[in-house]
Amino acid sequence: MFTIDDLADRLGGYLPKDEIQQVKRAFYYAEQAHDGQRRRSGEPYVTHPLAVANILANMHMDYQSLMAAMLHDVIEDTGVSKKALARQFGDPVAELVDGVSKLTQITFEDKAVAQAENFQKMVLAMSRDIRVIIVKLADRLHNMRTLGALRPAKKRRIARETLEIYARIASRLGINTIRVELEDLSFQALYPMRAERIKRAVSRARGHRRSTIRQLQTSLQQSLDDEGLTGTVIGRQKHLLSIYRKMRDQRKSFAEIMDVFGFRIITEDVDSCYRILGVVHNLYKPVPGRFKDYIAIPKANGYQSLHTTLFGRGGMPIEVQIRTREMEALANNGVAAHWLYKAGQTDHPIAQGSHARARAWVKGLLEMQRHAGDSLEFIEHVKNDLFPDDIYVFTPKGDIMELPQGATVIDFAYSVHTDIGNSCIACRIDRHLAPLSTRLESGQTLEIITSPGARPNLAWLNFVITAKARSAIRHALKHQQQTEAVQLGRRLLNKALAPFETSLEELPEGVLDRLLAEHSLTQEAPLLESIGLGTRVAHVVARRLIGLQQGEPDAPAGQPPRGQGPIVINGAEGMVIKFARCCRPLPGDPVIGHLSAGKGIVVHRAECRNLGELRNDPDKLFALEWSDDIDEDFPSALRLEMETRRGLVAELAALVTDAGANIERIDIEERDARLSIVNLILAVRNRVHLARIIKRLRNLSHVGRITRLGN
Repeated sequence: MFTIDDLADRLGGYLPKDEIQQVKRAFYYAEQAHDGQRRRSGEPYVTHPLAVANILANMHMDYQSLMAAMLHDVIEDTGVSKKALARQFGDPVAELVDGVSKLTQITFEDKAVAQAENFQKMVLAMSRDIRVIIVKLADRLHNMRTLGALRPAKKRRIARETLEIYARIASRLGINTIRVELEDLSFQALYPMRAERIKRAVSRARGHRRSTIRQLQTSLQQSLDDEGLTGTVIGRQKHLLSIYRKMRDQRKSFAEIMDVFGFRIITEDVDSCYRILGVVHNLYKPVPGRFKDYIAIPKANGYQSLHTTLFGRGGMPIEVQIRTREMEALANNGVAAHWLYKAGQTDHPIAQGSHARARAWVKGLLEMQRHAGDSLEFIEHVKNDLFPDDIYVFTPKGDIMELPQGATVIDFAYSVHTDIGNSCIACRIDRHLAPLSTRLESGQTLEIITSPGARPNLAWLNFVITAKARSAIRHALKHQQQTEAVQLGRRLLNKALAPFETSLEELPEGVLDRLLAEHSLTQEAPLLESIGLGTRVAHVVARRLIGLQQGEPDAPAGQPPRGQGPIVINGAEGMVIKFARCCRPLPGDPVIGHLSAGKGIVVHRAECRNLGELRNDPDKLFALEWSDDIDEDFPSALRLEMETRRGLVAELAALVTDAGANIERIDIEERDARLSIVNLILAVRNRVHLARIIKRLRNLSHVGRITRLGN
């Protein structure tokens, strides 16, 4: 069994004796704290923290991280407090342990909420010290190695969480060794039969491929030696989940996946990487479009390498990765390489760059967390944003921005800054104007055009793909809705106060404060917002304000008086005034407003049948009238019965365009060989504009009945 002395011997290779003694002291403290506790497998509990520390020792992590690994379950599973740990081992170690510990003080009804809340806590701890997540990943890796003692359902739950969150975080931080093992262990727990079959097939295939791999390896090594280049050629094995995903997603057989031979060439410096690339391209022809230079443009997690695919003998594909020893260390240990190089008393720029990228990523997580509505929404953002395929685009100044595959202009704008995204109105791609929904491609140069008064559009959520953009848009829309609801609530309350010959601004001092106190509110904005969103009735609030003004202790019973003046609308109020799709009102139509809880006022045509039951509740209906200076287009639906003929759509489109309107949608249904039913949704200015279009349509000889749709 692995012991603390075995670990101390390993640590002697890169840590001084006094730091090794601190790690041993943490072990003995944990051993005493966990005395009598055992794992499900029956082993003493302290074997788990010792194994976690051993995983970190493989990555050459610093002594404080190793101490935190020894103590990471002490706060959760024993009576030791964070303060006691801080007194014994110092604040940095206590903070690391606290960040890694699970939430146990709060009981959640929903396990998913508990996991999401726990992850949020871990993100906050990561923002203070990135080592928290490295210790947590090592903890999760050992737990995955020892899943055998758990119930099948719990195994699957832990494996799924590991695959969706922790393996992706390991990848995002560039810790490839942990990522690969977490993925394979999760795959074996979720799909044991599939994993076993692929494992056996891989074992058989390796035996058959051994001589071919040896020949290719010798050929590549000989080419380097002939050119006098220093480099070591090693075979590269695919892991189980990678093979399974390729078979599933690319619909390839196992034989097709294993027909690809992979090699890695490790050299001394960047110049040699490019020279070796020339040698292998001279030895075997490269496959067009399969070369990627991650040295010039590293991945988000700091990964650097040259990737190329070659045509080998008989057309067999050969995948080659070329990198330096430092790049190899970073590919395996990611952000942990920062401490690996630190232990060697060097501040290597590769490791420092990886650490800076990791901190920038955590900073982005914190921003998403502030904008997310709740912990579950936040963790969904994280799952969606972790680990996409990347594209690289340029700012007008030549800076490189990395975005996921399929990202749009809006995603780019929010990646630059949230304020840029919120005020974005247009963009230029390679100096040409382009729609905001344009999918970006690598190598493009983008210039964002902003306007101080611009606001995010709800439709943007239909095409953005980055979590930062999605959460920022939702946050801005929520704030925008609140602002508009407050403005509408003020108008509704002043209208309700008008019969009493007063307004909100003219009420005596202290009256509004007394009403707010009755509702346990400290500001008027939440009260007005609830009126604007329809969760409070303006007339009831107005009546209570008048009662308080007159010294009444309680709200009076009976019907409140109604204001006579209608509310004026212009169609541009925003998110708290909506136009009903059932009857599609237009300026010029008699309209009436229905107060819908949580939505604001929904505008209907006065004769709309959907208002039938609501007419019995006058407190929820409002008289409305259109403003005289409306400058908006509104949708209206028409139904045409006309003869079937060639060029019908083009003829209708030309007529509507000449009339100054737009066709938003057109559906054609053939009744028989002679008759077609055409359903149009037009964007028109008002009722008069629609009447002119209908008149033009009636002048067509083959058009029969025309009906404006709406119940």
